[in-house]
Amino acid sequence: MNLFLIAMILALLIPIYDAWKNEDIWRRMLAFGSISTKAAITILFVSVLRDDWMIGIVGVMILTVGNAALMLLAQIIKRIGEA
Repeated sequence: MNLFLIAMILALLIPIYDAWKNEDIWRRMLAFGSISTKAAITILFVSVLRDDWMIGIVGVMILTVGNAALMLLAQIIKRIGEA
């Protein structure tokens, strides 16, 4: 399973490289959308491995809402750190 997770992370690096190399704004937006989708799939995979459905809910929210769910996750982590 760890090999599969490493392969997913390596697949995540491909659009990051494309966004870094390309100057066209539309291709960059497509690359960042791809990164968001791949990150959500990776989060769902990790949540199944850990049997933690709260993380899975965040992955589903990222897939449905987009990057707003990532900001929500960052806010939750920030508030947990303050407590």
